[in-house]
Amino acid sequence: MILVGMPGCGKSTAGRQLARQLGWSFVDSDAEIEHEIGGSIRVFFEREGEERFRDIEQRAIERLSAPGRSVLATGGGAVLREANRAAMKRPGNHVVYLRATPEDLSRRLRHDTHRPLLQVGDPLRRLRDLFRQRDPLYREVADFVIDTGRTSVPTLVNLLSMQLELAGLSR
Repeated sequence: MILVGMPGCGKSTAGRQLARQLGWSFVDSDAEIEHEIGGSIRVFFEREGEERFRDIEQRAIERLSAPGRSVLATGGGAVLREANRAAMKRPGNHVVYLRATPEDLSRRLRHDTHRPLLQVGDPLRRLRDLFRQRDPLYREVADFVIDTGRTSVPTLVNLLSMQLELAGLSR
């Protein structure tokens, strides 16, 4: 299962718990990238730029999105490149878009200092701009859409588990 969605929508938190519940492996593409670059994405982003980061992200998504009994939490911008969307849509993969409004995300991320694209004067405006750009791409790649809104993590994990069960993939 591959989880896509805006920064702060719950991909890593819910994905980790879902994988534990299912006995599957969990992979966070951003954590893998940070391991590869030997530091934080934020610092790399500032030093090397977004394009260079997206190149590394593309290689990571290609490698990590192989079908199997795993949950992959992708970075919020992973859908921006066509190659990433194609890798996610490989036969055997199931992509879930965890959808949250910019307003809900703003509440969740108001104290976050690690997401480079949100280190701006008006983070809500930035989230709205990112949402307008990315929502159609998330929908394009998704097999399922789950609104996270103000959903608790346990409820979100149950919703994801039910989607897997409905798709015949949970066992």
